[in-house]
Amino acid sequence: MRRAIVTAIPGTTRDVIAQEAEWRGRRFSLVDTGGMFGASEDPLHALVLERGQRAVADADVMVLVVDGRDGLVPGDREIARIARAANRPLLLAINKMDDKRARAGALDFYQLGIEPVFEISAEHGEGVGDLLDGILDVLPPGPSPPKADKDDEYAAEPAASAAPVDRAQPPDEVGIAIVGRPNAGKSSLVNRLLREERMIVSETPGTTRDSVDTVLTWHKRQFRIVDTAGIRRPGRVAQSGQVESVSVLLARRSIESADIVVLVVDAAAGATDQDAAIAGEADRQGKGVIIVANKWDLMKGQGSDFVKLFDEQLRRQLKFLDYAPILHVSAATGERAPKLLEEIDRVAASRRSRVKTHQLNTLVEKIAATHPPQSPGRRHVRILYAAQTSVAPPTFVFFTNVATSFHFSYERYLVNQLREAFGFLGTPIRIQVRSRRRKAAEHGQKP
Repeated sequence: MRRAIVTAIPGTTRDVIAQEAEWRGRRFSLVDTGGMFGASEDPLHALVLERGQRAVADADVMVLVVDGRDGLVPGDREIARIARAANRPLLLAINKMDDKRARAGALDFYQLGIEPVFEISAEHGEGVGDLLDGILDVLPPGPSPPKADKDDEYAAEPAASAAPVDRAQPPDEVGIAIVGRPNAGKSSLVNRLLREERMIVSETPGTTRDSVDTVLTWHKRQFRIVDTAGIRRPGRVAQSGQVESVSVLLARRSIESADIVVLVVDAAAGATDQDAAIAGEADRQGKGVIIVANKWDLMKGQGSDFVKLFDEQLRRQLKFLDYAPILHVSAATGERAPKLLEEIDRVAASRRSRVKTHQLNTLVEKIAATHPPQSPGRRHVRILYAAQTSVAPPTFVFFTNVATSFHFSYERYLVNQLREAFGFLGTPIRIQVRSRRRKAAEHGQKP
């Protein structure tokens, strides 16, 4: 699977990416760090180095990856010296060995004095199995996972998964994508929820490039929180080059695989057309949506009516998300950030809730009597009954006496009635219409 962004541009990886790996029945956490050594023009290199050093300190085994195509360079010797000083089992992986130039100079790397040595091609998967065997040979027995303190409000654990086995999300795990425009405070919010500096935070737009996920356990609930790259307008992405194009692609994939999308809006700047476009993508895909107005600490002293006016303006800008709750938080100070977890839990339950058939049809009878659908032409349309056919998102089929479709305004009326009667906080509702005649024909019956 494609887990980390790969380009020929130095410094592409910034955040520490942890994924669970499984090899020969053994599970372990595989951690990819940003480039930690050598010259760098990245203004965030100091933060990348700090996160990388922390990952090294926590590691049980280290794999030093060198570029076989470039051959042994002075920087490799310095990195090897620092890696040995960490006093961990150390393996050497010479990458890009599918290239003839790399094969010619591979022997030079043995001067580093690191054993064992594995010649691999990460792009084509050659030699990776041998490298994984070598890791298992020196990997110490894994301890039992620590239990969260009962008095702790919530506890975070590193996400683990993927390479080389792609594992499906557990059925009781809720996937959450944190999305929004660049510099809206997404990474700061993730750090606040995890109560650790997990993500690199900077005023520089586009700091986050990879979609980085972490598992959070809260009140015996398991959330997989994915911090995505800020999604910009297509024109700006085209101007900013390959790295950001791939970042946006991964962010959109994160929305696809999520259960709930948390749209982070900069409260000081307000919602924009781009925020509406991101939210529209989540709505079209049937995801639960929560709107977070971040940087609320900057909105203090605006008057008693400010919150109401702000929310009304936000609703107008994101008018198709009238079902999404709005939270006013400050990732910087922590104000109301824990409330987001409570709201996620409610929306997750709402998204999967199912209405009993007799309750649904009691509502349908009332609707049909007081506000029947408009007749398209001369035929009289009657709603006969309805059924909920699926969840996530909740989907309802309304059976009528004739084949038809409802006007969008009437469909919206039905959705509002369903929300008023049964809740469905933070989730879109899908409406389908079928005629009873067609249903009978599908089953080989007379209408």
